[in-house]
Amino acid sequence: MKKCKCTCGCKVKKLIFKVLGIALVANAALFAVFFFDLDGKLLFNVVEPFLKKHYDDMDRKDTLKTPYSMDKFPKYDYNS
Repeated sequence: MKKCKCTCGCKVKKLIFKVLGIALVANAALFAVFFFDLDGKLLFNVVEPFLKKHYDDMDRKDTLKTPYSMDKFPKYDYNS
């Protein structure tokens, strides 16, 4: 293999091969995430238990203990 006489051409080729290699590795990593559903597993095993713990411990108003009156409905006036 003979050496390149121009330094700019070799640098451009090396840069192109590096960019293509990085793109190939990124594509393979994204395919693995898609194929094995790693994002869904992360959400199910890590994020969801954290959210359940946070929202299940919240104080809420008990709607079953509120009084219910049969005659207290809002008035609906229709202008036609």
